[in-house]
Amino acid sequence: MRILLANPPVGFSYGILGISRPPLGLAYIAAVVKDDFEVEIVDFNVAKTDWRKFPYRNYDIVGISVDTTRCLKAFRIAEVAKAQNTTVVVGGPHVSFLDKEALATGYIDYVVRNEGEYSFRTLVEYLAGSIPFDEVRGVSYRDGGVFKRTPDAPFIADLDSLPFPARDLLSLERYNEKMNGRLMTTLTTSRGCPFNCEFCSASQFSGVKWRARSVDNVIAEVEVLYEKYGYRAISFVDDNFTLDPSRAIAISEEILKRGWDLIWAAMTRVDTIVKHPEMVRTMARSGFSWTFIGFESGTQETLDKYGKKATIEDALKAMEILKANKVNVTGAFILGELHETPEMVRQTINFAKRLDPKRAQFSILTPYPGTRLFNQVEDRLLSRNWDLYSGMYPTIRLDHISSGALRRLFLRAYSEFYGRPRKAIQNFEYVMRVLPAIPRLVAPPLATMVATYSTQPVRFAKKYLAAVGRFLTMNY
Repeated sequence: MRILLANPPVGFSYGILGISRPPLGLAYIAAVVKDDFEVEIVDFNVAKTDWRKFPYRNYDIVGISVDTTRCLKAFRIAEVAKAQNTTVVVGGPHVSFLDKEALATGYIDYVVRNEGEYSFRTLVEYLAGSIPFDEVRGVSYRDGGVFKRTPDAPFIADLDSLPFPARDLLSLERYNEKMNGRLMTTLTTSRGCPFNCEFCSASQFSGVKWRARSVDNVIAEVEVLYEKYGYRAISFVDDNFTLDPSRAIAISEEILKRGWDLIWAAMTRVDTIVKHPEMVRTMARSGFSWTFIGFESGTQETLDKYGKKATIEDALKAMEILKANKVNVTGAFILGELHETPEMVRQTINFAKRLDPKRAQFSILTPYPGTRLFNQVEDRLLSRNWDLYSGMYPTIRLDHISSGALRRLFLRAYSEFYGRPRKAIQNFEYVMRVLPAIPRLVAPPLATMVATYSTQPVRFAKKYLAAVGRFLTMNY
C-alpha cells in the first residue's frame, strides 16, 4: 500500500517573511507507518511539482494536513486527488473541530481527529485489511450518507515512545529559514497546554495536560540534527517549552556539557520568565538567542478577557530580564478584542513600542475553530471564508470598531513600530522582506493591475489607490 502525505502551500506572507519550515507533523506520522507501508511526503511549499498536476493516482491513500488558513487549498487538493480515485484522508486542527464540514465536501473519505500518529496508523491497517474497523480510533467518516465518528483516541502519554520525525523523507535542502545567519530547523519537545487561552485551540487539539519528552530523548534528537544534518540553529516550536523550568534548565545544561556551537529559539510566557530569571540565564548561556512571547495587549482589561494570567507589569519585567541576557524577542500583539475601543488598540501599539522587542507581530483577533472564542462569536462572524482567517483580516463584528477602522489600526501598528528609524535600521533585512507584502495585503489584485496597466502609469496609480481604499473601508 502506497501512502502520500501532503502539506498544502501556505499564504504569500510566510515566504516573504523568510519562514520555511519542514512539516514535522507529517514527518511524525510517516515515522509511525514507514516500517510497514510505503510512504512519501510532499510539501507543496518547496516541491518542484504544482499540486494541481501531481500524480495522486499513484498512491492508494493521500493524507493531507489541514489548518484553518490553508483549509480551502487543502480541500482543492483533496478534490484533485479524489478525482484520481485515491482514498483521501485529512487531519489537523481545522478538520478536527469541523470534521462534518470537511466530509460534506464529498472529496474526503476520512478525517483523523487531534493527534494523528496512531489514529492514522490504525486507519491504514484497516484499509490494508489487517484489522477490523472497530479497532480504529479518532476517525470521522460517512456511512451511506450518515456522519459517524469512532471513539476518540487517547493522547499519547509517553512521547518518548514516538520515533523521531522521518526527516529522511523530506527534502531538507529546500528549507532555508535562518536564525542570526545560520540555517535553522525545528524540533518539538512537548505537547498540550493547560492555559486554555480564549483565542487558542492548542488546549483542545493537544489536550490541557502538558506532556513532555524526557531530557535525554530531546538531547538525542538535537544530536541527530547537529551531527548528522549539520544544523547549528534550532527552533523548539513547542507552545510551552518552559512550562517546567527545571526541565528547560536541564536541557540547557546538557547542551552546555556537549560544547555544541548551537544557537536556539523557544516560545515562553511572561509569568514564567518573571518567576524564573535563573532559567533564562542558563538558557542564554547555552545558546538561547530568540524567543516568541504573546504579550497580546497593552491593557489589563483585555489581557484578563483573553485569560492570559499575566499583567502589564510582568511584561515589562520579562523584557528587562530577556534584554539583560541578550535574548532577542519577537513580541506578539492581538488587535480587536470584542469590546476594545480604538483608544485601547492604540494603547497596545504604544505598549509594543514601549516594550521594544526586536520584532513585533501584530495580528487581528481571529476566531479559529476549536477555540472558546469561536463558540462565543458565531453570531458575530463577518465571514466564514477561511482564506480570511490568517490574522490579517477582520472576521468578527466588534462593539466599537468597524472592520475598516480595524484594518487601518492594523497597518498603523506595523508602520509605527517599524517606521521608527532605529527599529527600521535594526531590522533592515526583515523590513525589506516585509515591504513587498504590504501591497499584496492591502490590494490583493495588484499583480493583475501591474500586468494590465504597466504601460499606463497614471491609470495604474488610480486603480491601485482605489484598491487600497477598498481594503481600508469595506465591510464584508
